[in-house]
Amino acid sequence: MTTSPDQRTPDSAPDQHGQDGLGTEHAADQRPPEPRAAGTRTAEPLAPEQGARGADTRTPKQRRPGAAPAPAAAGSAAAPRDLPRWVRWTVLPLLVLVPLGYVIISAQQSRESGESKQQEAASRHMTFGYYPSALQQRIYEMPIPYGAAHVGYLETNSWDTSVLYTQFTTTAGGLDTFLAKVGTSREALHAGASDISASQARAAGWTFTGPGPWTGISMHKPGDKPDHAITVDLHDPDVPTVYVVSTVNFQHGFRGN
Repeated sequence: MTTSPDQRTPDSAPDQHGQDGLGTEHAADQRPPEPRAAGTRTAEPLAPEQGARGADTRTPKQRRPGAAPAPAAAGSAAAPRDLPRWVRWTVLPLLVLVPLGYVIISAQQSRESGESKQQEAASRHMTFGYYPSALQQRIYEMPIPYGAAHVGYLETNSWDTSVLYTQFTTTAGGLDTFLAKVGTSREALHAGASDISASQARAAGWTFTGPGPWTGISMHKPGDKPDHAITVDLHDPDVPTVYVVSTVNFQHGFRGN
């Protein structure tokens, strides 16, 4: 019996979920692969052994930049290394000797400082028994006569003035020779002991209170020549005692007047 399509029963309808679904699956399998964009990578399946283990077997060069390295094993930390014996025998003595050296140097400097202060205090007083050096006699124009006795001198210096205090005892001829070398004579001397000021006498430790007679002269020289203040004690005319203050003033010396 022939039936028309309209007379077919619902049971006889084609199985769309069967044949049609099968056909759809076959059609999907037969579709061409979709084109991939350039530079894209497909995920590759992990090897069974790698997937099971889940560990990163890539070398350090193959790991992603910035990835933290795998933690080291708990027992692989290196123990601290002992210092070599030569280092210990070198460093330990230095730690002891260097501070000790500083203490010794400080003590030596302190002692030298005390000695220099004593020498400085001693240099403020007249030195007897020695002539001024040849350089000092030339700078201050202090030609002490040969054979003079009781020679003493004291030199002081400041930023603009240098002074040489000198005293000596000589003969009558020695006094005339000395006065001639400094540019004066016995006749130019005047009475009194006022040519050496009180402050100058105090600096040298002189006191002009003897019976005298006292004579003296003050000489100012231009340029870089020293000035002289001279006082002579003629209590014994044959053995006069001479007191001289020779001053080099750098200010008027440089001006040349």
